Amino acid sequence: MVTFVTHVQKVDFIKINNISIELRFPSKIYQISMKITLKLAAIYNVIWGVWVVLFPNHFFEIVGMEPLNHPMVWQGMGMVIGVYGLGYWWASYDPIRHWPIVAVGFLGKLFGPAGFFFNYFQNKVPFAFFYTLITNDFIWWISFGFIMWKVHKQGWPLYG
Repeated sequence: MVTFVTHVQKVDFIKINNISIELRFPSKIYQISMKITLKLAAIYNVIWGVWVVLFPNHFFEIVGMEPLNHPMVWQGMGMVIGVYGLGYWWASYDPIRHWPIVAVGFLGKLFGPAGFFFNYFQNKVPFAFFYTLITNDFIWWISFGFIMWKVHKQGWPLYG
């Protein structure tokens, strides 16, 4: 049986069959890693968004897919992703306080791949589209999940 015990004198423990394993990570390291993650995500999202808005057919050319009939739909997606980048940048100043922004991004990083696989298995989208998921979603799962875990440990605080 595995039990997680947290915030015992600012130290985390994992308890496995009544054997406690202490995890000591100074909270400063947690804060720095969350801030760096969000700043990197912000930079990536803004760059990706600008790329898609300015060159809407480029991705499709790279992976050998037919370009969209209506590239403005893809450009709209680029705009949304770029705006997420701004939100991540602002959230990076206090990730715990601004966790709802991180949560919205994390949900997008979960539901985006779910939507892809749903459509892929119905033969509505080619596998080549999978490549967008690697850099837009999968590489962020652990770090965004870590931030949400830290928020959960603090009781999902909302500030008024």
